[in-house]
Amino acid sequence: MTIRDTRVIVLTGASGGIGQALAREFAKENVYFALIARDEARLHPLLQEIRALGSDGEIAAIDIRDRQEIHEFLHDLDGRHPIDLVIANAGVTAGLGPNRTRESDQDSDRQIDVNYKGVVNTVTGAVGALQKRGKGQIVLMSSLAGMRALPDMPSYSATKAAVIAYGHALRGWLKPFGVAVTIICPGFVTSPMSERHKGAKPFEISAEKAARHMRRAINRQQAFYAFPFILAMAIRLQNLLPAKIGDLFLGGFEADIEQDPRYLNKKGS
Repeated sequence: MTIRDTRVIVLTGASGGIGQALAREFAKENVYFALIARDEARLHPLLQEIRALGSDGEIAAIDIRDRQEIHEFLHDLDGRHPIDLVIANAGVTAGLGPNRTRESDQDSDRQIDVNYKGVVNTVTGAVGALQKRGKGQIVLMSSLAGMRALPDMPSYSATKAAVIAYGHALRGWLKPFGVAVTIICPGFVTSPMSERHKGAKPFEISAEKAARHMRRAINRQQAFYAFPFILAMAIRLQNLLPAKIGDLFLGGFEADIEQDPRYLNKKGS
């Protein structure tokens, strides 16, 4: 596999359900992955899987909240394998406290730091090289919750809305330089993250099916892609309604979000 023949893909959150499904979906000959996540143990088997599918790559156990570390890795990677596609997929969820009390400070801070700041850290570590070469693509993973905030997930919804705004700004900035930007807003996707969402999950689909939808949107370089279509369209329509009426739409989405076991009893992590 030579550099000139290779599509180099950076994928954050690669150890999660959607991340793993995306890696498998894009894996084929002449694709080189940089698989990034905090859990190195879960990255090794994924790397072996994509190699069996004809790809190659490397893994990096990085917390994307660490700007210096992710920047240094991406700069080094681009020097060895010029990056073509960045998929900023890493994200975390949390909800309200017990008995619908406010979110904990730790949960709120973590979502802001990972879901928004981590995305910015990822993009800014690679965008200079893409802009200089005048080609490439950046994909930002948002959520339907970023299009219409969920009352049970205030910080999550806010961070995903911020990702949408950031993506629109990036696209306007980078389009003249030949760099495409795609914002993706999935609905409910079966994954360990989704399993902690105890409530209605209409039109939930498998991570594998979601990854197929995402790959097609990414390959077409769509500016904005929200799915499933019916739910995304319903959100767009209710956003046109007066707030009091639109709020009624969210009555069926009440949910409890179980604590992420990775962060239980870990203050500030």
